[in-house]
Amino acid sequence: MTDLSAFKAYDIRGQIGVNLDVALARKIGRAFAEVMGCKTAVIGRDIRPSSPEITAALTEGLIAGGVDVTDIGLVGTEEVYFATSHLGADGGLMVTASHNPIDYNGIKMVGEGSRPLTADGEMEQLKQLCAGSDLPDAARPGTRTEADTRDAYADKIVSFLDLSALKPLKILVNAGNGVAGPTFDAIAARLSSAGAPLTFERMHHTPDATFPNGIPNPLLPENQPATADRVKAAGADMGVAWDGDFDRCFLCDEAGNFVEGEFVVALLAKSFLAAHPGAKIVHDTRVAFNAREVIAEAGGVAVPSPSGHSLIKRLMRAEDGIYGGEISAHHYFRDFFYCDSGMIPWLMIAALMGTEGKPLSEMVAQMRAAYPSSGEINFRLKDAEAAKAAFEAAYAGDPGVVDESRLDGLSLEFADWRVNLRSSNTEPVLRLNVETRGDRALLDDKVAEISALIRDTGQPA
Repeated sequence: MTDLSAFKAYDIRGQIGVNLDVALARKIGRAFAEVMGCKTAVIGRDIRPSSPEITAALTEGLIAGGVDVTDIGLVGTEEVYFATSHLGADGGLMVTASHNPIDYNGIKMVGEGSRPLTADGEMEQLKQLCAGSDLPDAARPGTRTEADTRDAYADKIVSFLDLSALKPLKILVNAGNGVAGPTFDAIAARLSSAGAPLTFERMHHTPDATFPNGIPNPLLPENQPATADRVKAAGADMGVAWDGDFDRCFLCDEAGNFVEGEFVVALLAKSFLAAHPGAKIVHDTRVAFNAREVIAEAGGVAVPSPSGHSLIKRLMRAEDGIYGGEISAHHYFRDFFYCDSGMIPWLMIAALMGTEGKPLSEMVAQMRAAYPSSGEINFRLKDAEAAKAAFEAAYAGDPGVVDESRLDGLSLEFADWRVNLRSSNTEPVLRLNVETRGDRALLDDKVAEISALIRDTGQPA
C-alpha cells in the first residue's frame, strides 16, 4: 500500500525516498488533473536537489491527465500563485519543502484564481486517488511549455509601494541561499529604475542546493544572529531574511533586534488602514492584544481567524479583508489574489518608515512595551491531551476570565494578560503563547507557571 503520510491538511510534505518519491509525485499530478478538472496548470520549483525530479514527475502526471503545463522554472511559492492568476491557469503547483531538512520536499497547490484547496474536499480526494490504482491516461495528452513571468510579477509587487513615501534607506537582505535572490534582484531593478532611494547589501544571495549556510529558517532564534550581526556591521536601517521559498519574511531593526511577528502584523495593518480607512484586517488569535488596538485606533475592523494559510485565505475572501497576518510571518494581501507574499511586507514597512520618519526600532518599541509577549513556545509531549485537559481545568474556570474563545485552540483573556494553547496543524506539538498588558514580570510568571503544568501533566516526549 502506498505510504500517504506526506499528505497534510493543505499541502504535501515528505522525506524523499521514505514517503515521497517520483512515483507518488506522478500519481499526485494525475490526481490533481482529475480532482481539479483542470486543462491548464502552472508549475514551479525551489532549489532543493530533489526538486527537478519531483517537478518532472508531477508534470508527467499532469500531462497524462490532459493538462497543458506551463513551467516557470526556479521560483518562489508566491510566483506560482501570481502566475496561476496572471496566466489564467486552472491550477498551480509549487515543488518546495520551504524550511524543512534538505532530504525533504513537498508540493503546495492552488486552484483557479490562486485559491487554496479545501482540506476535507479536494485534498482528501487527491489522497484517495493516490491510494488507489493508477488512473488511465486522458484521451488527449497535455503539453509542456516554459514561460518567464518574473517581470510581470515584479511589476505587481512594486505596485503595492507608495514610491513617494520612501526616504533613503540601506537594507540588508539575506536570501539564505534559497530562491529569493534572483527574484529580489528583479524587484530591486524595478525600484532602481523608478528612482527609489533604497540601497541594498546582499548576503547568502545565490541559490545553492547544498544550503552551505544551513537551511534557511529565520524563525529559529539560532539562525537570527547571522542577519543581525551583518545589519549592524553594514550600518543598515533594516534587515530582511527569507525562508527557502520566501513566502515568509522576517525583519530586524537597525540595532539587530528581530521584530516579533505580531508587531509586523500591526505595522502592516496600520499602513493599509491609512490608505483604506474602515477596511477589514484578518489576524490570527494566538497573540491579539496589540493587533486589536492598532486596528481599532486606525479605524479598521479586526476579524479574528484560526491560524493556517488556507483558513485565513478563505476568511479573507469571505470578508473581503484587505490584509491578513499571522505571527508566524505569513502575510496575505487581497490585491495579491488573497495570497501570502514575503516580498510585499518589507517594501511596505520601508515606506511606512519613510512616512513616519522613524527608525524601525522606535516604531516597534512602544508596542513591545505595551504588550510584551512570550513568543511561541512548543512542547513535544507523550500525552498532549492530558496537558490540554489540565490547562483547561486550571484556567478556564478562573473567575478572572473576561473572554474565552475556542476559535483556534483555547484562548483565555484576563484583565491584564491573555493566553492561547493549541495543537499544531502540522506537528505533534502543543503551542503556547502568552501576552500581557505592559507587565513583563507577569509575563515571565505566567509562562513559567503554565509551562510547568504542561510538562508535568503531558510528560515531555
